[in-house]
Amino acid sequence: MTRTFAALVWLACLVQPGCGYRFTAGGAGFPQGIQKVFAPVIVNRTTEPGLEGVFTEALREQLSRGGHLGGEASEGRLEGELLAMGGAVAQLAPGTSGALTYRVSATLRVRLFRAGTLLAQTDVAGTEDYLPALRPDVLTTEANRQAAIRRLATALAADAVARLQTG
Repeated sequence: MTRTFAALVWLACLVQPGCGYRFTAGGAGFPQGIQKVFAPVIVNRTTEPGLEGVFTEALREQLSRGGHLGGEASEGRLEGELLAMGGAVAQLAPGTSGALTYRVSATLRVRLFRAGTLLAQTDVAGTEDYLPALRPDVLTTEANRQAAIRRLATALAADAVARLQTG
């Protein structure tokens, strides 16, 4: 009986990591000892629709990884604004007028509130490069652009949370 139980426990330990549950390392806390924060949808101040979803998801994922994501009743509230989004050719192909790489850039403002009082604020900005399609293909180039925006959102969210936690 004891061997069977031990074997079942061992099997459960082996299977558990594949089920989607994971341990998260608690990150540094926020000012005034805030541990859980609510992150509503980011306000998109740019002319490009739909970016609020990408940046909100990235910010919430970053909070979740640190064990700080909470619901509406949380002690803190993290509000974000996407202030700017741009794109440009980063590098021209030698001897042609075609782009070798493109670049997206963004500026994100994040504010931490407790009971309606502003505790901290930070602006983060960054860029991310992406490749055009090998052949003239607008859909592939746009897919690469969207992937670059997701990477940029993740990087800016990580930077913003780290800055707020370190003061």
